[in-house]
Amino acid sequence: MKRRHHSPEQIIRKLQEGDKLLNEGQTIDEVVKHLEITASTWHRWKNQYGGMKASDAKRLKELEAENARLKKLLAEAELDKSMLKELAEGNF
Repeated sequence: MKRRHHSPEQIIRKLQEGDKLLNEGQTIDEVVKHLEITASTWHRWKNQYGGMKASDAKRLKELEAENARLKKLLAEAELDKSMLKELAEGNF
């Protein structure tokens, strides 16, 4: 199966479609085949995005990206602080 990257909106849409198919009596194997994903992907998406709306999922991705950016900035600031402390002590 070819790897694809799905947007949060696409994932939410596929989860809703899959839930609809499950409620109609299809098995999980039939649903994931119809959605062109694996069963493990279905369960991972269900755990991560289950019950979310598309706007919630998009906001989650934005917050994760912002969090990663802030962590990087903090690491750089700590490195700068450590370098300045070594210079001040004359241990270079």
